[in-house]
Amino acid sequence: MAGEIPDLVAAVRTGTGKGAARQARRDNQVPGIVYGGGADPLPINIPFNVLLKKLKEGRFLSTLFNLKVEGHDDVRIICRNVQRDIVKDLPTHVDFMRLRRTTKVKLFIPITFEGEEEAPGIKMGGVLTVVRPEVELLVVAGDIPESIVVDLSAADIGDTITISQVDLPSGAKPTIDRDFVIANIQAPSGLSSSDDEDGEEGEVAADAVPTAGDEDGDE
Repeated sequence: MAGEIPDLVAAVRTGTGKGAARQARRDNQVPGIVYGGGADPLPINIPFNVLLKKLKEGRFLSTLFNLKVEGHDDVRIICRNVQRDIVKDLPTHVDFMRLRRTTKVKLFIPITFEGEEEAPGIKMGGVLTVVRPEVELLVVAGDIPESIVVDLSAADIGDTITISQVDLPSGAKPTIDRDFVIANIQAPSGLSSSDDEDGEEGEVAADAVPTAGDEDGDE
């Protein structure tokens, strides 16, 4: 289960319609609505600065929140739409959907790497290059994994770890319908340069050896 679901604190918006929404904006609030989950729609207001900060953090539309509204039970929600001012590009309204425990939702789950100390490639000086620090998965809201664990204990230099090689949590599925790279173990730059130099020296040495024909010609 996901370790920490961030809280989103809001207040019930009194009144409905454009008038109440305009008043909320004058009060430095962003009006919103929470729907779904077998309950009636709930009009809310979110402090403008709080919402703007969360939007700037990124992944807002794929982040699960724990909605806290005074007088109501906490509920898990996910944003389904953010309306913005066409000139200032600032949020003017947000739509949230309540999630049941069985609801499937797309979320970005972080990658955790284990077994680096045992990895043969890293012991030889190889460098772990992370291509995707997180992966978008289709998961069940009631069973969201805290992270995806990648075992590197057998990884050697030149190895590539793809999503098909990773044991995903039960019920989780990547949103990308193809195998893709998560990380790889690259040779250290010094080793690569040494190999190149050895190859060049070998070619020079081969060129320097006279053939039998050349020896006869010199005589």
